[in-house]
Amino acid sequence: MPKVYPFQAIQYARAAAATTDVSALVAPPYDVLDGAAKAALLTRSTKNIVAADLPHIPAKELGPPEAYAAAAKLFRSWLSDGTMHKATKGAMFVYRETFQSSGRTFQRTGMACTVETAPFGPRTGGGILPHEETFSGPKEDRLALMKATGAQLSPIFGLHADEKGGATAVLLRVCASREPDITADMGDGVKHEVWTVDDAETIAAYQAALSGDDIFIADGHHRYNTALNYLRHLEQGGPVPDSHPARRCMMVLVGMNDPGMVIWPTHRVLGGMSGYSWPEFYRAASKDLRIEPCEGGLAELERAVHQSAVLGDPRVGLYDFATGAAAVAAPASPDPLAARFPEKPRAWRDLDVAFVQYVIVEAIAQPLLNAGQAVKWAFPHTVAEVEEIGAGHEKGSGGGKGFAPQLGVILRPTPLEAVKAVSRAGELMPQKSTFFFPKLATGLFAHDLT
Repeated sequence: MPKVYPFQAIQYARAAAATTDVSALVAPPYDVLDGAAKAALLTRSTKNIVAADLPHIPAKELGPPEAYAAAAKLFRSWLSDGTMHKATKGAMFVYRETFQSSGRTFQRTGMACTVETAPFGPRTGGGILPHEETFSGPKEDRLALMKATGAQLSPIFGLHADEKGGATAVLLRVCASREPDITADMGDGVKHEVWTVDDAETIAAYQAALSGDDIFIADGHHRYNTALNYLRHLEQGGPVPDSHPARRCMMVLVGMNDPGMVIWPTHRVLGGMSGYSWPEFYRAASKDLRIEPCEGGLAELERAVHQSAVLGDPRVGLYDFATGAAAVAAPASPDPLAARFPEKPRAWRDLDVAFVQYVIVEAIAQPLLNAGQAVKWAFPHTVAEVEEIGAGHEKGSGGGKGFAPQLGVILRPTPLEAVKAVSRAGELMPQKSTFFFPKLATGLFAHDLT
């Protein structure tokens, strides 16, 4: 694994929170927020981290320079007036999230630390590996914010194998030893707890347990690219010392065998197809898909997709919003992407998300139902969000604004084994292939790059 280090974190001062509970000051990641969500967070506290971390709406798009300048001025004012403070001693932070998924309670535990900022790819001793393609807009926005503030405000979520469980054991010992130093609850069902770790023995034990592991980026590809681009930006002005804080980026690292490792699916809602109807889709798909009708609504369709499919056998649910018709779809032939992508590993070609992207969308929907034009997309994570988008409510993290939804595509979660296999093969999954639940909070710690 790339080297990991303690860091002198920027955190909210206890005086600002009046307690170790910083619920009013933290926020979800910027890229799941819109203007209304930002405003709601600021009603809890005008000093909520969202004021600096999301200076421009809509998120993920590059804003005007003055927006980032204002964010930098605000962030630095919090440091000067005592709202936030920078530690004088380096530390790591055990970070636990307690949450519910599918009616069960989970705890996911990781370590916030800094990691050597190294280019993507395998390396002796462990590399940093991406797993999915990304959009360009968020990279430009995050780089502008980092240049302005001179800080990394939110952590990157990284995974590592931890096959012997040594790293996780270190974390659990810390959690069992005392009460957390910081807690937060944003009212979304996720409880956040943080333990500061600044003793050399525990830090050394954690570093030793990670030796040789790769880091897989679970969430935060844009932010890691931003860290790389920021370092390149500094290097344009001359040599950057090995001790410079920009040579390290802040991550929360979680073992892949952690009992709280939960991946949700990222469904697709398609629209904007000029020639679409459910019967026309059936006709257009007849050569490429085996389609089996499914009685019941979206919830029953989701169950059918999970029950009838096995890994390595792409299969998805299809839902027509106009008629309520549902079906389970599978490739008409085995390994349907082999002819188009013979160079890709089988693990990549077997992905449900690749099947959707390159068969259902690019071989059927776009050329046969939309005159070769791109379709409109939304990316909900639950069937409830699919229903909301279909009803025109435009709620949920998946979006759905700006087009009339026509076809819902219900997917299974991408398995962790596929993430490892595709990443180690040097390949990238299609965009929006995974959703690691829950997201990490922003505002528990920040990394000063000055």
